[in-house]
Amino acid sequence: MGHAAGLRAGTRYAFSRSFRQKGFIRLSTYLHQYKVGDILDIKANGAVQKGMPHKVYHGKTGVVYNVAKSAVGVIIYKKVGNRYLEKRVNLRLEHVSLSRSREDFLKRVKYNAAAKKEAKEKGITVQVKREPAMPRDVRTVSFKNNHPETVVPIAYETTI
Repeated sequence: MGHAAGLRAGTRYAFSRSFRQKGFIRLSTYLHQYKVGDILDIKANGAVQKGMPHKVYHGKTGVVYNVAKSAVGVIIYKKVGNRYLEKRVNLRLEHVSLSRSREDFLKRVKYNAAAKKEAKEKGITVQVKREPAMPRDVRTVSFKNNHPETVVPIAYETTI
């Protein structure tokens, strides 16, 4: 048997709608306003074939460079051989969503700014650099009043 190598080859599960997500597309998808510079995740919606990204871009994250009436232009870096090429892709709104990749970073920036301001008022220095989690403290388990017990499954009984 031959192997199809068409435009949508190998997308049986990537472009399929997930459980309880089939049917009409939510109105909030169309009402969201994107701005130039927003970071978007590309996830192709199989229900809408227009403005669908190529399977290569499914799951990638890019930056908005153009906003149209019902589509956005996204800059993505695609690995080709040993280098990354900038690709500009135009996608309809159904196939993109705001990325949550910077949420933790922005939250940390706000927290650090508040910590620095508070430290400046008190006249102390504050360390805002992230530190790796240290190993847990040493613990000992005593068997004095805590005897180990063997766990076995309960025997099956028929009550006929």
